[in-house]
Amino acid sequence: MLKSKSFFISFFLFCSIHFFSFSQDYPKGYKNILLGMTFEDTKIALLKDSDFGYHGERDVSLIPGTNKTLIETDAQYGHGSNFLERCWFQFTNDSLYIITINVNQEKIDYYTIFTTLCNKYGNPTDFNPQKATWKSDEVTFTLEKPLTLKYIDNKIFDSTQNYSNIQDSPVEITQKMFLDEL
Repeated sequence: MLKSKSFFISFFLFCSIHFFSFSQDYPKGYKNILLGMTFEDTKIALLKDSDFGYHGERDVSLIPGTNKTLIETDAQYGHGSNFLERCWFQFTNDSLYIITINVNQEKIDYYTIFTTLCNKYGNPTDFNPQKATWKSDEVTFTLEKPLTLKYIDNKIFDSTQNYSNIQDSPVEITQKMFLDEL
């Protein structure tokens, strides 16, 4: 009887630990800018928040031959946040799928952000000298060195990788040929 009771307690603890570790909600963006937003909704949100340093249409680029759009902001030179530098918002088919934020290293350091993220979201799912990664089915969230935060919508990102019609450049082809000869 004691063995079966301890087995059930151990099993319950094991399931609880795994349930909570896999159901972790990682951030899906920064402030009011969230993955999955439309291009227009993102522009409106950026205009309402001066921390990003968004100046309107001049910060928007279209990638020729694709359904991809990029908004690049410069918070450092303007009326933006002291903590943000450059930010990039990548869209495909009118959906925000990658947010990249460079953080001002003069105002805050990697270790402070890393410690804060670990306290808030637990230990990273992957960690190496270049970056810490927290990943769920929906989102990949990274803190990269020297000091960049990146939010990626996994489903949209994977679909763009699987259906990419971009061919390797001549430089990439010759690099592959060189590496094959090693």
